[in-house]
Amino acid sequence: MNEADYLRFSGAGVLICQTDMGTIERGAAAWLIGARDLVVLNAHNFVDKQLRPTRPVSDCYFQIGEESGAFEPESLKLGADVATKALHITDDWALLRLAQPLSERITPQPPPDAADVATGPAPLAVTMVSPAGHSNSTLATSAEACEIRQIDPPSEGGVRRARHNCNDGYGGSGSGLFTQDGKLIALHSASLDMNQRRPFDMEAHYGSALLFEGALLEAIRKELAARP
Repeated sequence: MNEADYLRFSGAGVLICQTDMGTIERGAAAWLIGARDLVVLNAHNFVDKQLRPTRPVSDCYFQIGEESGAFEPESLKLGADVATKALHITDDWALLRLAQPLSERITPQPPPDAADVATGPAPLAVTMVSPAGHSNSTLATSAEACEIRQIDPPSEGGVRRARHNCNDGYGGSGSGLFTQDGKLIALHSASLDMNQRRPFDMEAHYGSALLFEGALLEAIRKELAARP
């Protein structure tokens, strides 16, 4: 990502966490959305597929540009219903508030909306923005052109899954998928085969992202509406 990318994708940040060994590492992509204290990222950064906690929020912080901020641990909101005992692609999201808003030098990403994205197999050109990088790239960050190949019908929380051919790898969770006009429409979650070098296959090799809609978009709007 160059300077122009950071201006265009202004909410691009990184989840930084302490490992079991006591070291600090870049955990995943995270996004400052709509306000200087609201962060959107994947739920699987904090829970496993059975929704069991994997790390406390207090072990992590948010970094964007040259600024960083601690989270309010009690503000964690998971997209998955704990009663289901399972984490799905379409509810693999989480919201966190920062303990203090970042400075006015930081511009959050405008609130996203995927309402214009049609369900079905129609290809859609996008850019995957990975502010934390990923294991299939030697770069610390990346912004790569790729395609969404299919949008599945809505599932958990009225959210649809996007199957895409974007290059991704470990550490790329939470990468944003943007339309050609710079609109954030989806949050990358997982891949059946984390290597773009293999041909795209709708069932065996594709990336999965969840669209910003349904319960996720409603939760974001509710958080933003609660601010003075």
